[in-house]
Amino acid sequence: MGGTMTAEPIAAHEPEREPEREREQGCRWPVPPQDGYTVNDLFTLPDLPPHTELIDGSLVFVSPQRDFHSTMIDLLVTGLRRTVPKALRVRREMTVELDPRNGPEPDISLVHTEAVTGMEQTRFAATDVLLAVEVVSPDSEARDRDTKPRKYAAAGIPNFWLVEMTDANQHPVVRVYELDPVSKTYVITGIHHDQLKIAVPYDIDVDISVKALKEL
Repeated sequence: MGGTMTAEPIAAHEPEREPEREREQGCRWPVPPQDGYTVNDLFTLPDLPPHTELIDGSLVFVSPQRDFHSTMIDLLVTGLRRTVPKALRVRREMTVELDPRNGPEPDISLVHTEAVTGMEQTRFAATDVLLAVEVVSPDSEARDRDTKPRKYAAAGIPNFWLVEMTDANQHPVVRVYELDPVSKTYVITGIHHDQLKIAVPYDIDVDISVKALKEL
């Protein structure tokens, strides 16, 4: 996902701009609080771009995504829902509140059914989430590989998947991690190339081959 937002102060004596001129010069954002934004701000600040994330109190915007990113999410969501037990639900691109200053948006989340409260819901708590999945994008590589997994682990999310496209043959790769409850860090339990077949967090069997991806 895209870069971190910065905001410039708006002088008190500055005259009000005409709407058309405002559009030409782009959006003017409010000055961030001294300690940064909170997750609640994601849902109260006006005109934020869709899928804005909050990392360490800073707003992070989404950049245009590759077809691989969108299609891979579709492939995994379909596969997960095929065998998901009634006690769990699969959701894509929903904010997860890790703490007041961190509200990332995993590409896919596996949540407890009782945590789904209605069609107007905008977020889940970290305790609601059993699995967080990130499909790596070029502009968000560092966050997807390092920042977000560390924060998911610290928040106690039991399972994490990192999904990438290999440079050599553009083949999907899914790296599966489980949380070590002692160290509060993720431990890799498998690297999957053609078939994602695992028993945790439930029995999952998904064709992740290039052929399956191209058929979507």
